[in-house]
Amino acid sequence: MQVEQTDIIALIEASLEANYSDVRAISNRIAKSISVQDVELAKKLKSILRKKGVPLRSSGYMESIPVDSKSRMALIEEHQWPVTPLFLNKIAKQVFDTYISDIVNIDKLISHGLGGRLNLLLSGPPGTGKTLIAGHIAAQLNRSLYVVRLDSVISSMLGDTAKNLRQIFEYVPTKNGILFLDEVDAVAKLRDDNHEVGELKRVVNTLIQGLDSLDDHTIVIAATNHAGLLDPAIWRRFPYKIKFDSPDSEVRADLWNHFLFLDSENESLSKILSLISEGLSGADIETISIGSRRKSILLNSDINIGSTVKAILSSLPGQAELPSGVELESSEKKNITNLLHNTYGVSKVDLAKLLNISRQTIASYLKD
Repeated sequence: MQVEQTDIIALIEASLEANYSDVRAISNRIAKSISVQDVELAKKLKSILRKKGVPLRSSGYMESIPVDSKSRMALIEEHQWPVTPLFLNKIAKQVFDTYISDIVNIDKLISHGLGGRLNLLLSGPPGTGKTLIAGHIAAQLNRSLYVVRLDSVISSMLGDTAKNLRQIFEYVPTKNGILFLDEVDAVAKLRDDNHEVGELKRVVNTLIQGLDSLDDHTIVIAATNHAGLLDPAIWRRFPYKIKFDSPDSEVRADLWNHFLFLDSENESLSKILSLISEGLSGADIETISIGSRRKSILLNSDINIGSTVKAILSSLPGQAELPSGVELESSEKKNITNLLHNTYGVSKVDLAKLLNISRQTIASYLKD
């Protein structure tokens, strides 16, 4: 059993000083070195470390949230579990379910020699649900969600950035929570990027070392809007991956039904809105829906679907147009009727319901 003498001395010093973070970091290092020759002993040590250090807390020691040494700003925020439901396509849902199952059964997997990193990488454009899915994973596992915005971790002094990262990786395992690294591309850029200085490349190495220091029970979720910027070594440390694109037609219909119609099973209208909102993100659909409902409340009227349709057709990805809530002019209804019928194949019956006008009027619009 090979344990460095310096680690033994450092462990004793940290214990006497009630330095909980150092005790855990050094103990993890010792467990890792022991695992080469005595796997069972290493497992026992790691099991003890997962008990959150109750003796230190009972002795009056309370571990503080890590902060940037210069700004004194917190490096980690604990987020509440989300109340918004999760809408995923079939492929993403399969990865999500597999990930949850593997975490729940990690001890069984480890006993069969199949332990490994519980790291999930979420990639895709803004507004597609990356932060939301992290919250739902935390809720399903009944764990706290610790969010790190890595763009805010970067210090004007790059040496402090590496220090900040080390603080984060020492802190979160003590809480048995989930570490969510948002905007991970801020510090995990390609190390062969000619525009990056040597110190920033060392920051990437610090991030990699931090990930490698975690045991098989620690959960890390990372999110990026720019997957192509990530260093390949980062990709390799995230065996689970979900790529987010704009929601497909089925998910869009579910989003409209939830956010606009409050799960009233308004299937026909939800499907039409899904047809014309291709390319919009879940966040865009939520913004338009809530804007439409807000207008209906302030105007003491039903939701104006025609106004909502106009807002959808005027929206671009990431630039959702808010509905006016007022009745459309006849010329606007005519233009929308022809567009939806000729381009999207919406029936006359559905158009009449959508725009709140008679089928005869719809027929006249289509004749002109």
